[in-house]
Amino acid sequence: MLREPLLIESVVALAVMTVVSVALGWLMAGRVLEPLRTMTARARRISADNLRERLAVPGPDDELKARADTIDDVLTRLEGAFEAQQRFVANASHELRTPLTLQQTIVDVALADPDASVDTLRAALLRSRAAGEEQERLIDALLTLVRSQRGLERREFVDLTAIVRERLPTGGPRVEARLDPAPVFGDPQLIERLVVNLTDNAVRHNLPAAAGEERWVRVWTGLDPAGRAGLRIENSGPVISPEQAPGLFQPFRRLGPERVRKRDGVGLGLSIVAAVVAAHGGRVLARTRPQGGLTVDVSLPGHPVAGGGGRRTG
Repeated sequence: MLREPLLIESVVALAVMTVVSVALGWLMAGRVLEPLRTMTARARRISADNLRERLAVPGPDDELKARADTIDDVLTRLEGAFEAQQRFVANASHELRTPLTLQQTIVDVALADPDASVDTLRAALLRSRAAGEEQERLIDALLTLVRSQRGLERREFVDLTAIVRERLPTGGPRVEARLDPAPVFGDPQLIERLVVNLTDNAVRHNLPAAAGEERWVRVWTGLDPAGRAGLRIENSGPVISPEQAPGLFQPFRRLGPERVRKRDGVGLGLSIVAAVVAAHGGRVLARTRPQGGLTVDVSLPGHPVAGGGGRRTG
């Protein structure tokens, strides 16, 4: 007789426990999944035009918040990359528009003169050709920069010292060179472009020839204490603020109104150097000299990089 009431009580208790368990499970699942719903909703709102928004998940430092913080870090890097790309495109458009505008103006002025002589037309053509050559140099520099940022397609042992010896500047400032062996494992064409850009930069941004002061360029190659190939180029020149040194590696960065007015170079020399060094897994550092001028130190791998992915040729 006692079995039936006990059975009924057990069934009722089981039913109550089931309802309570489902309710508690639903409540706990809601609390756990609510941050995921919030993250999903915010992630859907984020696009290329709205990279400033972050997931910003509150709460304790658990695995869910750690993943949300990781996503926020990725979004921060993406935002920086997009902004850098937009600045680069805007600067490149401006730099390309300047010689094009100049070229068009030269042609319009020549066409507007009905009494233009042969010498006048010839001078206009020469100026137009010079503007076209400036565009060609800029486009070539842009292509080299893009190629460097894309990474290396080939790697081989390169004699950095031989490249530097062939590219030492002549007919300008006094050159002091100490060239010790410095083998590099990388792309020979990009390394040659790196050397050319650094040597040209050291000559172009030196002291004026008419200033009467001693003009010089010092070049060193060798191995650093870690066994990596090193290249150091130092030059005399105008005084540069130490705060400006890191910005020299940014595309189209020129110092002072005089360099902007003279359009001394295309403004991509050191940015190409930085891209080539980064593609090789190296380091580059620019330091200003208190007396004037700049010192640029480059360190490149002198042996195969593990997992480099490039093919070795030669």
